[in-house]
Amino acid sequence: MSSTESAAHELQDRAVLWSIGEIRADDVVDAACDALVAGLDSPALRVLAACTRAEADYEVPEILPSALGELGLAFYPLGSIAGREAAARALAGRMLADELTPRDLAFRIHQRFGHELPLAERLAELDDEYDMLDFGGGRALSEVDAEVTTEARRLADYPRVSLEPTDAPT
Repeated sequence: MSSTESAAHELQDRAVLWSIGEIRADDVVDAACDALVAGLDSPALRVLAACTRAEADYEVPEILPSALGELGLAFYPLGSIAGREAAARALAGRMLADELTPRDLAFRIHQRFGHELPLAERLAELDDEYDMLDFGGGRALSEVDAEVTTEARRLADYPRVSLEPTDAPT
């Protein structure tokens, strides 16, 4: 994957993680800066990258749809199934990159989506199994960790929904 593709992927992931409240708006601004450095460019991306930390909470919701659209990336409406699935895939990618433990991944999926996201349902169930381990029941921790890792790989490999970029207001 080229550095521009990697930067686009990271910007897309941070956008969906921000949309579910997993990361702060200034983390999206950081990804926009990284994307510019990697060689991506568009007018809205430059505006997004120029936001200060103080401005990020107010500006990201306004600028992000245009920035993603100009780059040919999908902007998922808040609360959409496609957006929630993309966020679950991004979280799985974070675990596979050793930024989250298997237990953290299962917990965050369960916390964010409950048992209401079919694509990640098994991870919510595995979070319940981790809870049973705390009370001395169920399987060994290593077995649950291994199954979470398998599910994370499945999510990361899951075909991404190909959406037309949304028309952002100008």
